[in-house]
Amino acid sequence: MRHKSLAEFGLPVELAEPHAPVVLFDKVCLAFDEKVILKEVTFSVRAGHTKIFLGASGAGKSTILKIMLGLLKPDSGTVWVLGHRVDEMTETQLMGVRHHMGMVFQEGALFDSFTVGENVGYKLYEETTQPLAEVRLRVEEVLGFVGLSEHIDKQPSELSGGQRRRVAIARAMAAKPTLLLYDEPTTGLDPITSVSIDDEIIKLRDLEAVTSVIVTHQLRDAYYIATRSASRDAGGELQIDHATEAKVNQADFVMLKDGNIHFEGSADELRSSTDSYLQMFLS
Repeated sequence: MRHKSLAEFGLPVELAEPHAPVVLFDKVCLAFDEKVILKEVTFSVRAGHTKIFLGASGAGKSTILKIMLGLLKPDSGTVWVLGHRVDEMTETQLMGVRHHMGMVFQEGALFDSFTVGENVGYKLYEETTQPLAEVRLRVEEVLGFVGLSEHIDKQPSELSGGQRRRVAIARAMAAKPTLLLYDEPTTGLDPITSVSIDDEIIKLRDLEAVTSVIVTHQLRDAYYIATRSASRDAGGELQIDHATEAKVNQADFVMLKDGNIHFEGSADELRSSTDSYLQMFLS
């Protein structure tokens, strides 16, 4: 299947105005029968920044990701992603926007019958006309980025849980997305492996200029991602260091409670809050 241009999907070629939010939710509401999921939720995500959604199970965190992808339509309110109002789009139009998005699912969601390389290159093989040799080079490049080059011809079943999660990240970044969505990326992993996944998220944000939206209930991972930065030294070696104050402030935490945004602010503001609900969550 050949990947279509944005113009062929009936969309403007430019994804967004300069300096416009990458994501904008304006008074978004959603309910399933009598169960209210989101109540007039409003927030924005700026280019190159990180938005981290926290909250109890069922608070609506993963629902927000599904709305961004156009998998769910809100009952009211407006949703803009990459300069397009996705809540009014057809499925065909949504495909054009999704091409510029990547999604890392909680369990990796790899195809068991495909090799690691085939999994990573799946979107490029299916949705573009790139020559197979070029796709292979891109697959090798992104697997090298996540430190899994030697596993390109293995089956997912031969990898550890952490390695499978890193393959999922490589697959999500293969098409060079502008926006990456992560749904509980470290759930079920041990602390050391979780840090390796966090480092990949940081690398993508800082070295590839990818805007990140992260849903998690792992507070330790959320703080780590917000307070670290990635760079390369003069020799090209990767370094993960404590972030500058300006960099830390580019990560926003959002706490959802009963369908509402209960808190939105920086890591320091979350830590220092005296709100009883936040204190209970932080403890």
